[in-house]
Amino acid sequence: MALQPAAGARDLNPQQVDGNRTLVSELAKVYRLWGYEEVAPPTIERLETLQAGGGIDGRELVRLATEEALGLRPEMTASIARAAGTRMAGRSRPLRLWYTGPIYRSRQSDGGSSSGQQIVEELQSGVELLGGASAADDSELLRLLLACLRSLGLGQKHQTQLLLGHHGVLAALLEQVPAEQRTAARQALTGFDFLAIAALPLPEAQRQGLQRLMRLRGEPAAVLYQLEQLLGPCALLENLATTVNTLTSTAAAQGVGLSLDPSFQPHFALYDGLVLKVVCRGTDTAPVEIASGGRYDALVGRFGGLEGQGTAAGMGFGFAVEPIRDLLEMTGRAGSGSGPVQGPILVAYGQPSQLPQALDQLEALHRQGQAAELLSRPCASAAEAEQQAIRRNCGSTLWIA
Repeated sequence: MALQPAAGARDLNPQQVDGNRTLVSELAKVYRLWGYEEVAPPTIERLETLQAGGGIDGRELVRLATEEALGLRPEMTASIARAAGTRMAGRSRPLRLWYTGPIYRSRQSDGGSSSGQQIVEELQSGVELLGGASAADDSELLRLLLACLRSLGLGQKHQTQLLLGHHGVLAALLEQVPAEQRTAARQALTGFDFLAIAALPLPEAQRQGLQRLMRLRGEPAAVLYQLEQLLGPCALLENLATTVNTLTSTAAAQGVGLSLDPSFQPHFALYDGLVLKVVCRGTDTAPVEIASGGRYDALVGRFGGLEGQGTAAGMGFGFAVEPIRDLLEMTGRAGSGSGPVQGPILVAYGQPSQLPQALDQLEALHRQGQAAELLSRPCASAAEAEQQAIRRNCGSTLWIA
C-alpha cells in the first residue's frame, strides 16, 4: 500500500487548513464590501469550455476517462463566463461575482516522460466583473485588488509588486513588424528571449527596436512616455494612463510597487486587454506570484447570451491562497492581520465523576464563542494537564480539581 500522496499532491495539517480558511474569509469580506456575490462553478467541465477558445494549452488539462470529453477545471474564469452567458444571461450587467475553490492542472515532472506526469491541486480565490468594458471597470478591479492586499497585510514588508501589461498595446507595437514574423516576435518578447529576437529574419533596426522594447519596463509614467513616442497619442494609451493614475497614490500608501511592462503576458492566453500579476518576496526567498488576471472580452463573447445585456466584456483576478499562507507564516503577520492564532482552551479534570462538569464547562466556553476542547481522560494534576495542553497546541488550560 502506498503511504505517500500522489505526485503533485500534499496533505494539509490542521494549522494549514485553518490558515487557508482564515485567508479565504478575509478575502470574502472585502469582495462583499465591494458588492460581489459568491458563485460556485463546477469542478468538472466539458473540455471545450476548459480550453477557453484555445487560451489554455490542452496539455495542462486533467482529463477524465468518460464517454463525453470532460476534465477538471484548471482555473475558474471560463466556467464563470459560460454561466454568465447561459444561466445568468437574464441578470442585469455588470455582474460582480466571487469564488473560492480548488483548481487542477497537469504538469510534467523534470524527467519529461509520461510517467512523470503530475496533477497539481491548488486553492484559488478571486473575482470576475462581467459586462463592464470601460477604463472605470479596469480601475475598479485594480483598486479592489489593492484593497485585498491591504486586508491581507501584504505591502512593503513583503516587497509587493503589482505588474501591469496590456494585450492591445503589445499588439499595436507588433504592427510595426512584418505579419509573418509577428507570432515569433510576440513569443520572444513575452518569453524575454533575446536570442530568439536576434535570430528573427528582420532588418537590424527592427531587431534593435524589439530588443529595446523587451527592456522597456518599470515606473508607469516613464514607460507610458516612451510608449507615446513609439505609438503617438492614442485612446489606448490615454485609457491606460487613466487607469494607472487611479492606482498610484493608493498603492504608494500601502507600500505596493507599480510596474508597467508592455511585453508582459500571463501564463494563460485568455486575455485581450489589461493584464496583471502580483509578486511578493519573503525573507531570503525567491519572488512568489500570488495573484494574476486581466480582461477577457473575447472569451465572454464566445459564450454569447448577452443580447440586450450590454457589452460582451469581462475582467477578473485570482489569488493563489496557499503561497500567501506560506508567505505570511514565514514573515509574520503584518498590517491589519492579528498576531499568532491563539489555540483553544483545554478543559481537563481529575476524577472520572467530574466528566459531566467538564462537559458543562466546555459548552459554556463554546456559548461565549471561545474555542475549547476536552481532554477525554482524567489527569493526575493541573501540571500534567498543562503539559497535555502544550502537546496539543492549546493556548491555556481550564482545570477542574
